[in-house]
Amino acid sequence: MQANHPIGIFDSGYGGLTILRQIRSMLPDYDYIYLGDNARAPYGSRSFETIYEYTLEAVKWFFKQGCPLVILACNTASAKALRTIQQKDLPGLAPDNRVLGIVRPTSEVIGDMSEGGNIGILATQGTVESESYLLEIEKFFPEVSVFQQACPIWVPLVEYGEQDNPGTDYFVRKYIDLLLKKEPRIDTVLLACTHYPLLLEKIKEYMPVDIQVITQGQIVADSLADYLLRHSELTERITREGQMDFYTTERATTFNRQAERFFGTEVGATQVHKL
Repeated sequence: MQANHPIGIFDSGYGGLTILRQIRSMLPDYDYIYLGDNARAPYGSRSFETIYEYTLEAVKWFFKQGCPLVILACNTASAKALRTIQQKDLPGLAPDNRVLGIVRPTSEVIGDMSEGGNIGILATQGTVESESYLLEIEKFFPEVSVFQQACPIWVPLVEYGEQDNPGTDYFVRKYIDLLLKKEPRIDTVLLACTHYPLLLEKIKEYMPVDIQVITQGQIVADSLADYLLRHSELTERITREGQMDFYTTERATTFNRQAERFFGTEVGATQVHKL
């Protein structure tokens, strides 16, 4: 019987399910494993060292499950841990495997979406502090100006299912106002956290109508499809039975109850007690 070699999708919590949802819609034949490190979420306010440690543990876990490719569907992990894992750890762990993030593919295209060349980034504290988007966007679009705003309350609000609560409006409006005070001419705003799509309707409510709001799911899915086309040696190692398995470091019943809001359909997760 053929062993299963799925694509691994990792997030600190539930947000990566919004990425997996788009990826599977575009690439339904592949096998996938999703892991949410819900027991230790959120990652956004943690140190570089801690996020790197947690992310590396997850990558090792995916490799043990037979994944030749792991997507860090978490901006904070991509910003704070990906480069070190790729350069320092991967050659010794599994040189033929690949670990990819979501900061670079987003940075490769976001500049083309802005007519005026002023882009706003709404993200976690960790992503903002890493300055990853500032550095990556400058590589591809040196003429574009980027302005960042950390939104430390947004992930907990989403994780606890408070995104539709009227009290959430205050915090949504607060961080949008802080961002636009930095540059009123911003015409494009990137939601650089995979949890934020669940706040999209409230964000649009308080965002000026002439500013477009960009989420990452389709961008990452398009980028992955292109990557797999260009790396047949890796693609051939991924099994295609259309299977999906979900894992969490928290109680599975809690994960399953919350995950449907992010993924769109019911999921049946298994708890991982130790990565």
